[in-house]
Amino acid sequence: MKINIPLFEKKLGYHFKDKSLLIQALTHSSYAYENPQTVESDNETLEFLGDSVLGLVIADFLCNTYPYISEGELSKLKSSAAKTSSLSSFSKKIKLDKNILLGKGEEKSGGRKKKTILAGAFEAVVAAIYIDGGLDAARNFLHTLLDSLFKKIRAHSHLINNYKSALQEYLQKENLPPPVYKIITTIGPDHKKNFVVEVLFEKESLAKAKGNSKKQAEQKAAQKALKNFLGKKMKAFTSDTFIMKKRR
Repeated sequence: MKINIPLFEKKLGYHFKDKSLLIQALTHSSYAYENPQTVESDNETLEFLGDSVLGLVIADFLCNTYPYISEGELSKLKSSAAKTSSLSSFSKKIKLDKNILLGKGEEKSGGRKKKTILAGAFEAVVAAIYIDGGLDAARNFLHTLLDSLFKKIRAHSHLINNYKSALQEYLQKENLPPPVYKIITTIGPDHKKNFVVEVLFEKESLAKAKGNSKKQAEQKAAQKALKNFLGKKMKAFTSDTFIMKKRR
């Protein structure tokens, strides 16, 4: 696969002085393993650095955008922006899924759709921009994506939480025991397994849901249970978090 670097740089809104950094950021370990003669390195080291750059830029963005909310709420916002599902969504917005270099086996197993691969490559691209152009360049690149993600939230009128935590908090406030999650069954082959999870309250079923990981299925089951309690008060923010208006 050949990457159209000028076109991809246009999508990023950033032009690299050192194009090899961009190539490295887009090189998955499976591709590097299969092409040792043509590829110097994969993107794993850049992914490690990008994680830290992302954390700094997101924290700085949130402190400036929402200066009056608590540290606890800021942490929830940061977690929502930095999680795999959000980074994978960012990667699709910049067409990273169309440009990442994958090995033949990873390509066949649907690697271009795997959230972990896309999130890792996104972190690597952030690191490459940081090395090539400095912190301001990385910040400028990320701010457009963060603005788009957080435009739904007005700091003084909304709360954010993930579904599992919120369900537990809801039951605690009612002086009730915590929910219990149980795997009912698994579906599909090992490389593409789906989990069906049931959330129970005092042995009574609250909801069931399916996901491509145990964690995702639990979040979806908690989401269904919460909808029964809270209805339209909560609105989806990311795949496992929601926002709702604060009580006055």
